[in-house]
Amino acid sequence: MSTQKASSGQTRVWQRMLSGRRLDLIDPSPLDIEIADIAHGLARVARWNGQTRGAHIFSVAQHTLLVEAVMRARNPNIDDRLRLAALLHDAPEYVIGDMISPFKAVLGVDYKTVEKRLLGAIHIRFGLSAELAPEIERQIKAADRGAAYLEATELAGFSESEAKRLFGRDPELPEATRVDYLTPWNAAKAEKRFLARFNAVLGQ
Repeated sequence: MSTQKASSGQTRVWQRMLSGRRLDLIDPSPLDIEIADIAHGLARVARWNGQTRGAHIFSVAQHTLLVEAVMRARNPNIDDRLRLAALLHDAPEYVIGDMISPFKAVLGVDYKTVEKRLLGAIHIRFGLSAELAPEIERQIKAADRGAAYLEATELAGFSESEAKRLFGRDPELPEATRVDYLTPWNAAKAEKRFLARFNAVLGQ
């Protein structure tokens, strides 16, 4: 997404979505957030800057489903709201893209501020607190690291020892789940499965 100078001299800080919504990045409104836009965008954003094996990118949409699967494997009885929070943990990337952690560190606090505002608006839109409780954040982060370990070793060319040092241990998913979620899907499939899981978690 690029900014442009409007005729009035103002810098555009919003993005138009396919739904017709215009989302302001500086002051995002929950009313301008649609799950269809999130699913469409995340299915087309590549994890690992696209440096993964397979015929298709490994999308952020597929990654979020993997994170939620890791959480369910660790605790099958987790609350649906926690599952929802896991599915949405990278949702701001439908607007700002998936920057690798080293680049986020370079950009510093400005990037984190925009990301946090977007995630807060997304949470409110779907009935969660703008800021999650620390224990929930901890559980999501642990599952995120487990998913990153699997992606790193099976898709991104990391050795097991390097991935263990960076991301922790293998979450040891069932083999069928592992094969399914670590075989990169095309964008249409990733979008469809993200929406299906989102609706299932909400009981729709």
